[in-house]
Amino acid sequence: MLLLRKLLIGVALAAIGVSIVASAATGRSRQESVSTSLLLSGVTYTREVDFTSRGPVVLDVVTAPKPDGKLYSLAPALSNGQLRGREPLTSLASRVAAGATTVAIGGDYFDRTTGKPSGMLMQNGVLQSPPGTGRSSLGIAADGTLTTGHVSFAGVWQGKAIRRPLLLNSAAGSGKFSLYTPVYGGATPRETGVVEAVIGKLPAARLETPLDGTVTQVTTTGQTPIPRGGAVLVARGAPSTAQLKAEAPVGQHFEALLSLSPDWRGLASAIGGGPRLVKNGKPIFHAGESFAPRQLNSRQARGAIGQLEDGRIVLVAVEGTSPAYSIGMSNYELAVELSRLGATTAYGLGAGPASGLAFDGRLLTRPSGRNVPRVSDALVLSYSGVYAAPPSATVLSPNGDGVADTEALSYRVVRPSDVVATLAGPGGAKITLGNGAESAGLHTLGWNGTAAGSAAPEGKWMFTVTATDDRGVTTTAQRAFSLDDTLSSLALTLDSDGLPTATFKLTRAATVLVQVQRPNGVAVATLRSGPQPAGTEQVAWNGRIRRHRAPGGHYQVAVQATSSVGTSSLAAPFSLPAHRRH
Repeated sequence: MLLLRKLLIGVALAAIGVSIVASAATGRSRQESVSTSLLLSGVTYTREVDFTSRGPVVLDVVTAPKPDGKLYSLAPALSNGQLRGREPLTSLASRVAAGATTVAIGGDYFDRTTGKPSGMLMQNGVLQSPPGTGRSSLGIAADGTLTTGHVSFAGVWQGKAIRRPLLLNSAAGSGKFSLYTPVYGGATPRETGVVEAVIGKLPAARLETPLDGTVTQVTTTGQTPIPRGGAVLVARGAPSTAQLKAEAPVGQHFEALLSLSPDWRGLASAIGGGPRLVKNGKPIFHAGESFAPRQLNSRQARGAIGQLEDGRIVLVAVEGTSPAYSIGMSNYELAVELSRLGATTAYGLGAGPASGLAFDGRLLTRPSGRNVPRVSDALVLSYSGVYAAPPSATVLSPNGDGVADTEALSYRVVRPSDVVATLAGPGGAKITLGNGAESAGLHTLGWNGTAAGSAAPEGKWMFTVTATDDRGVTTTAQRAFSLDDTLSSLALTLDSDGLPTATFKLTRAATVLVQVQRPNGVAVATLRSGPQPAGTEQVAWNGRIRRHRAPGGHYQVAVQATSSVGTSSLAAPFSLPAHRRH
């Protein structure tokens, strides 16, 4: 039996246990070390690195409360606000945030030429794109309940004569009709042999609701501008072009009716993707959907969403595809992971370079390509309560050495709010940083480590911000940091070969670890490790890694001091010449 070793890395580590679990996909066991970090109130982020016999696998998991539309909401968003084209996931999330704090995950598969989603898209009850043939769709109820299933589309229009079938925002074959609404883009597709009827005003495309308008123009040129608040009906080839000319002349009353089977009118929104991954808590090996074997079986970057039994949701992204970093997962391997996480229902989203996960406008995942994933649409989790950003320094050390001498504490409110911002520290110490009305937006408070003109007690501190908005809704956010003056004044002096001697000060006795590291934090040499008294310390590096001469390049000296107050660290960079005497 092959043993898999799992290392879980959070943005802020808080280890909570170690266990041995079995993989349902392979029957193999793995050691699991679990740690989590807080993104925002109620929303956690876990980053897992699995070392498997095939290579490493990186999995990113965001767990959030049920998006019931009160403080947390979940909805699809379109790139650039239209079906055609793509947009970086981070900019899409920032654009639609409207002041809220967001987590976004890449959505549906899409046409790589036009950027149009391959499947269904419904926003606030308005159908923007019909379901994909042979693939399931994901529906989101107003109370945050997820549902998955195969959904079919039917649409009809009527002018002077009988009702005739149509497609929505999709090209149809010869003899067919398509209705293009403004979300498709600025104009209908460029094509010949068409007749197009412009409806100047038409209601939004809601299901099972008659959409009534009047034909204001008939053209045969293609690329007809789609009026805002209107639509364009396009006929291609015989006999549809003749039928459109006869039945929808200028001034003719027009009516369209759109429906889905089963009826999803009761859902707030929906998105395409697929396939279904988990049903009743069990991973689905073969969902019977229209995907090529290569799409399902290849290991690559993938995205998914699941819902736990208590209603919470998980947004999951597996990173890929690099043998040295993360090889990705197959569709079924991802299904097993969702089941392991406790999902009772789970649904696959897009795979490949467009797969990714972003928080507050920045990527949580590492792109599988060179750039930020560009998506056609995305699922966006929004939080409308007060958000406290991570402190500017995890350890505040106001000792005048120019490193973390002051703390910047930022928070954001979505609506005008009455805000109380406080600090709580050791021995019951409490400081009020702000108390009053604030406008919507980002606000920053500074603290220099003093209370009533004197040095504040060292140790753990908690920043708490409570906001009551103009609806009377009260929310709270917190961030922890430390006040610790133990370590200060790290300075490097370089000899003629560019080798460093580090000098630093301790205000109290501490256990010290001094290392030479690469800029990414990987240690190449340990210079000191153990208890040290208060005072000034010096330590030098001989330029050797084990017994070998260190190559030239960029390094840093990192000092970590653990005392009765806590743990603090400093780092100073330097460059080692490739050509030197020693």
